[in-house]
Amino acid sequence: MNFFIFGIFVMTFLMVIAKRMTALITGFCLQSFFLFGCVLFIAYRSADNGMYVLAGLIFTLKVIAIPLFLRWVIKKINTNEDLGLLVNPVLSLFLVIILTVLSYYFAKEIVVLKENLVITSFAVSLSVTFTGLFIMVTRRKAVAQIVGLLLMENGVFLTATTLCGGMPFLMEIAVFFDIFIIVVILGIFVYRINELFTHIDVNKLTKLRG
Repeated sequence: MNFFIFGIFVMTFLMVIAKRMTALITGFCLQSFFLFGCVLFIAYRSADNGMYVLAGLIFTLKVIAIPLFLRWVIKKINTNEDLGLLVNPVLSLFLVIILTVLSYYFAKEIVVLKENLVITSFAVSLSVTFTGLFIMVTRRKAVAQIVGLLLMENGVFLTATTLCGGMPFLMEIAVFFDIFIIVVILGIFVYRINELFTHIDVNKLTKLRG
């Protein structure tokens, strides 16, 4: 379990220092793979068939389908791979390390959490959620903001799985399909925006007037 949590943690930092869209998407794919491993381990330990189904959905949607779809969108719009960084990678890494330390101390302060593994898992899930928000705010390209949203969802899912033992099964299935549909719709929006304005820089879109 520690191995998978550590993998999620490392992939989060690698995504923060990524400068190109393909590197960011690959980071999300690998992070989702470690999340899949984490859920599979919990399913094996608890002998819960529902968790096996969730692990299969994570692998199918987050490790394979969504990364392939985002790569297809990038190829289709034929844009440069620059993420439009508002904060450079070194400063981004420094800020995310601060967020991670704060997450750890926040997790440690919660009285009901006594096991080190639970504290670590909760701290990493908070760190992943905040990092997703950080990427959404500090990257100008629309595709990077979609990945930031997916990163936040990974963090929330990790919190629900490791801290609460998961959400009700049907709710988790619904959330997974909602996320998939949202990514498809956002991907289509990105494609249409690029067609109409020949770029996907969200900062330039704020200057548009009707």
